[in-house]
Amino acid sequence: MTTSYEPAPPYHEDVSPGSGALPPRAWYASSDAARLSLNGTWRLRLSPTADAEDDAFARPGFDTGGWDEVAVPGHWVLQGHGAPAYTNTLYPFPVDPPRVPTENPTGDHVRVFDLPDGWPGDGEALLRFEGVESCARVWLNGEELGEFKGSRLPHEFAVGALLKPAGNVLAVRVHQWSSGSYLEDQDQWWLPGIFRDVTLLHRPDGAAGDFFVHAAYDHRSGQGTLRVDSAVPGRVLVPELGVDAATGEPVTVPVRPWTAETPELYAAELVTAGERVPLRIGFRSVYVEDGVIKVNGRRILFRGVNRHEFHPEHGRAVDADTMRADLLLMKRHNINAVRTSHYPPHPAFLDLCDELGFWVIDECDLETHGFVDLGWRRNPVDDERWTPALLDRAARMVERDKNHPSVLMWSLGNECGTGAGLTAMAEWIRERDPDRLVHYEGDLSCADTDVYSRMYADHAEVELIGRREDPGPEARRALPFILCEYAHAMGNGPGGLADYQRLFETYERCQGGFVWEWIDHGFTHPELGCAYGGDFGEELHDGNFVCDGLVFPDRTPSPGLVEYKKVVEPVRIEGDGPGGTVRVTNLHDFADLSHLAFVWSYEVDGRTVADGALAAGPDVAGLPPGASAELKLPAPSTSGEHAETQWTVRALLAEDTAWAPKGHCVAWGQLPVDTPPAPPAPAGAAPHRGERLITLGPASFDARTGALRTVGAVDVADLRLDVWRAPTDNDLGAPWQPDDRIGLRWRELGLHRTHERLDAVDLTGDGLVVRTRVAPAATDLGLLTTYTWTASEDRLRLTVSVVPDGEWNVPLPRLGIRFGLPAAYGEARWFGGGPGEAYPDTRAASMLGLWSASVDELHTPYVRPQENGARADVRRLRLDGGATALEVTGEPPFWFSARRWTSEELDAATHRTDLVPGDTVWVHLDHAQHGIGSQSCGPGVLPRYRLEAAPARFSFTFSSRSE
Repeated sequence: MTTSYEPAPPYHEDVSPGSGALPPRAWYASSDAARLSLNGTWRLRLSPTADAEDDAFARPGFDTGGWDEVAVPGHWVLQGHGAPAYTNTLYPFPVDPPRVPTENPTGDHVRVFDLPDGWPGDGEALLRFEGVESCARVWLNGEELGEFKGSRLPHEFAVGALLKPAGNVLAVRVHQWSSGSYLEDQDQWWLPGIFRDVTLLHRPDGAAGDFFVHAAYDHRSGQGTLRVDSAVPGRVLVPELGVDAATGEPVTVPVRPWTAETPELYAAELVTAGERVPLRIGFRSVYVEDGVIKVNGRRILFRGVNRHEFHPEHGRAVDADTMRADLLLMKRHNINAVRTSHYPPHPAFLDLCDELGFWVIDECDLETHGFVDLGWRRNPVDDERWTPALLDRAARMVERDKNHPSVLMWSLGNECGTGAGLTAMAEWIRERDPDRLVHYEGDLSCADTDVYSRMYADHAEVELIGRREDPGPEARRALPFILCEYAHAMGNGPGGLADYQRLFETYERCQGGFVWEWIDHGFTHPELGCAYGGDFGEELHDGNFVCDGLVFPDRTPSPGLVEYKKVVEPVRIEGDGPGGTVRVTNLHDFADLSHLAFVWSYEVDGRTVADGALAAGPDVAGLPPGASAELKLPAPSTSGEHAETQWTVRALLAEDTAWAPKGHCVAWGQLPVDTPPAPPAPAGAAPHRGERLITLGPASFDARTGALRTVGAVDVADLRLDVWRAPTDNDLGAPWQPDDRIGLRWRELGLHRTHERLDAVDLTGDGLVVRTRVAPAATDLGLLTTYTWTASEDRLRLTVSVVPDGEWNVPLPRLGIRFGLPAAYGEARWFGGGPGEAYPDTRAASMLGLWSASVDELHTPYVRPQENGARADVRRLRLDGGATALEVTGEPPFWFSARRWTSEELDAATHRTDLVPGDTVWVHLDHAQHGIGSQSCGPGVLPRYRLEAAPARFSFTFSSRSE
């Protein structure tokens, strides 16, 4: 008789979180305990499998002279050893939990270090790792300390007895794949390595251990109650508040509360027998009352973003300066909240959130999204064997970050389905920290959460939820609602932001959301310019879906971020332009408007003719949240007769702040005053037919086809009706979307390859009429198009009439004309919307004015090239070619874009470097554009922004000018 048994799995495939590490604790930097950073250059040996080498490398005296060198923090795949790989939901290895492939890149890391002079000989020393992907085994001076998983979580080991003054050998074996990889299937690059700080910390005798700062605020009394629970007894000192209390003892005193708008932090110290620990204490309370999230007694509105940690050269190894730069950029764009998708950030990031003022949803390092394709079979969160690992991850997040006032919610993780493991996490978190809310999006029953959270619910559903009329459990309808992800910022977009914001402001239950996401995760690449999924030879990948941020990889704001700033601005400026009255509404949650100064300008045809400070007075400065006040503008200094006039009112920072200088524009509004009637159409010139050309006023046309050839001295090529645009990521949609993926339908219909049939070229007594039919092959649908040309001596007018032919059931991408100019026409100046691009549902930030840009500057460099660069509401356009210029006016106002490649070339490009300037500037004058939407992951274009095929008539007037 034989007994079969299954051998114990290797440690990297064990479902346990690891062994040897100390219990988690609060993160802090002591003011008087020594610390030694072990960041820097390490030796690396890379093996193809987890067991390819023994552990001799960990012993003192082992010769690593022939090994490679890598920077820590860092990822070896970004330093010449292998390559990164991107997947959204798919595991890049066979799904057989907890087993991982034999092919398992394993990096043996060695760092030899000396203790600095004066390193204390008493007490203990801790070796701390802030983040290692995905599994690490650690030795110091040949002694094994243990192993751990949980890539974005801290782990510490006691090492005092092992240290020596010089020649300490720290060895770390890192496996790319482990059982922990099944818990880390976030939408991001797979990037193995020691990517966060490694630090040696001295812990003196009597040092502070773990501690928990409880700092509640009572908005009714204005009192704060402070209690610091400490594993090591001591005293808590808050000099500004006169507090000197024993740990564990509550103290109640009048305080200024902490909010994201007014991040009041009190300098304090925790003093134990062996250590003084500086604290920054923010008093605030968060709870749900009557189905609404409240902080310090007031409803709050999240104007948020999701944030992965990313750098275009260093991956998730993000330095403190970059973290601060990100948060400053967020504050300057009116963003007030961050969801740390989908793992706790570097701990220094939360210090900055406390300091600068952000609401934070701190999310656990947990996602098992790849199991969705298996019907959630064998999902670890519903397998009790994995529960200790889940609880370990929850504890390491909560214990590390529990003393940050910015953290309002603990999130159990992301896209894990449902299971008992999540319930266990929620129960543990509530027991440990009952004063914060618990968040999780993936369980529609909301059994383990304090909020109802969704991703990408469309506008109609959000309104239904706002009214508390949504179907589902009755208990869920009593919960506050947030969109933890919405408005997918992939490529050109997202559209529909303003429509969402109006719902958030209308319905108390709808408390805002978090745009997906902050930054495009494109890697700097010498040939491609910017690389995304599939550019590194991945077996499985999700392409440029990793580039879906409000800032480009180099952290340049995209038009989407500029739009978001305008949509979520905390002050609304409206009014009666002709009456000279401006209405200011305070949309802050807590702050009045005393930190702002209001200025006005009066503009005539886009030119400022007068400006000044708006005498707002105490009624506006002290305006409470939600209130409005009306102010009188001064009488205009000029009537602007026969011109378009308007007021522009801006709210500027009155003084320097921690996040922006004095004069930074927080909000603005424009108030139209007068719009003159359109000038009379050019008329009076009669056409003349020659052998090859027809002349009409300042223009010439091909006598056979009626095609425009010149306007004055300006050569014009291939003017025709244009209905195609290079589909945006949102036009193309996502494979799992049940909605209308409009970009695919455009291509199936053949709108990218239309043909124009010439039906007639007729000369009339006062003009030229060209009749055509524009249609794609293989269909009977078409657009009957008539070009009617009239002219005076120096002006040429084109009126385009379009009538759909057939039963169109698909909207058009655009409707207008396009033509080519010589390459010299590279400078544009226009009176219309600007300075940046805009489309029908992304135009809130488009400010009417007089703008200028080069053709190259008009282009928006999306990581995957696509339709971009349109300017809205253009009244007048000038394209300068040096010696001559082409001027265009439109009736009605039009959309304008220009680029050095055709839409077809833009459509064919997959990377920025594919776009090579030609010898023609292609000009688009559009009567209408289809909206943008958010369908790369979210909802499509709202009905009012769809460009349906319908009869249309529009005109442009051209003239040329010589310099």
